[in-house]
Amino acid sequence: MPTSATVAITLNGEPYDLAAERTAAELVEALGLTGRRIAMEINEEIVPRSQLSATRLEAGDRVEIVHAIGGG
Repeated sequence: MPTSATVAITLNGEPYDLAAERTAAELVEALGLTGRRIAMEINEEIVPRSQLSATRLEAGDRVEIVHAIGGG
């Protein structure tokens, strides 16, 4: 059964289309954030880094990604 090519999510308050059946880890990679210190929240729940690969994104999800910035 065919699936739609993209799903619409909200990323940091803005509409964002991504390929269907993507994981949170794949979104991080697509955004060029692999290896960076980030935190991700999906639908107001923090997703541990260890769970990003197992977390599928669905149409309508509200995703927030914040970057940890060091300094002193």
